[in-house]
Amino acid sequence: MLDAGRWLVAQGIANPNKLAVVGWSYGGYAALQSAAVDPSVFKAVIAVAPVTDLPELKEEHRNWSDFLVITREIGEGPHVREGSPALNAAKIKVPVLLFHGEMDRNVLIRQSREMNDRLASAGVPHELVTWPDLDHQLDDSAARAEMLRKSDAFLRKAMGM
Repeated sequence: MLDAGRWLVAQGIANPNKLAVVGWSYGGYAALQSAAVDPSVFKAVIAVAPVTDLPELKEEHRNWSDFLVITREIGEGPHVREGSPALNAAKIKVPVLLFHGEMDRNVLIRQSREMNDRLASAGVPHELVTWPDLDHQLDDSAARAEMLRKSDAFLRKAMGM
């Protein structure tokens, strides 16, 4: 994502002062992680149902049949902490908008709640929007319309429009 953002700016395709990143699920994780790794590229982040804490993700799968797969995918070592946006929230310097369904079984809501809490502790402007009866797909037209409206307002504010 960072390379793509830099390329868009270098090619003159994107205004570096009005470049934001949006992602859902792994894309939400990648969007948040890009802001933790280099907060100078994107001016705002929107993450939908993101993984934010890799050690917590492993623990969430401990009693499931995919525990060994998840554990191998994530691995061990310093990259696990470095690759967890929630554990590096203080490095994020741009506004963040999070969306999550509370019935999500793919990525538990606690991932976004932890990110929300850590962004608050770090003084990063942010908002968490949740829906109590929706899952990972947010399969509800009213919720998706709300998500688009809130994203539009968030991006306009973040970009000074």
